[in-house]
Amino acid sequence: MSLLLRLSGLIDRINTAVGRTAIWLVLAMTLVSAGNAVIRYSLNTSSNAWLEIQWYLFSGVFLLCAGYTLLNNEHIRIDVLSSRFSRRTQTWIEVVGGVFFLMPMACLIMWLSWPIFMDSFVNGETSSDAGGLIRWPAKILIPVGFALLALQGLSETIKRIAFLLGIAPDPAAAHSSHHGGGHD
Repeated sequence: MSLLLRLSGLIDRINTAVGRTAIWLVLAMTLVSAGNAVIRYSLNTSSNAWLEIQWYLFSGVFLLCAGYTLLNNEHIRIDVLSSRFSRRTQTWIEVVGGVFFLMPMACLIMWLSWPIFMDSFVNGETSSDAGGLIRWPAKILIPVGFALLALQGLSETIKRIAFLLGIAPDPAAAHSSHHGGGHD
């Protein structure tokens, strides 16, 4: 289990680095959006490329930060039912959900999206809109983002099993003490 906990720590560090870097895409997206609006209204001109860059940046934030969001227990969920269960029962639900739902779904999307990216890359696919961009940079975000999410699902499962075995602290307790409580 010690090796698995070290693997979990490595995955956590990777998603932390990716997440903290990808967060800067929000600033880039805002600047591109504002710049595009200023140019469009002041010079009465624009380009589809500027709109597509905004879409790419938004996709980068959403997809690259999914694992980071899971790491920090900030994903959306409804605690109405689970809050009535003991922490151990909640942890078992999280383990089962991770193993049977989250990781298979993330791996399936990663697997299915890879050929779509490769086809776009090999064929040099570009947007059909005038002035549009090449498509593969946006398409690579899908398998990469879901790979990061699947890895974080594995890390969270490892931490929760270690907690259930009594060899590691409750990972949810660490997040609630940093963030001021649970989520709705």
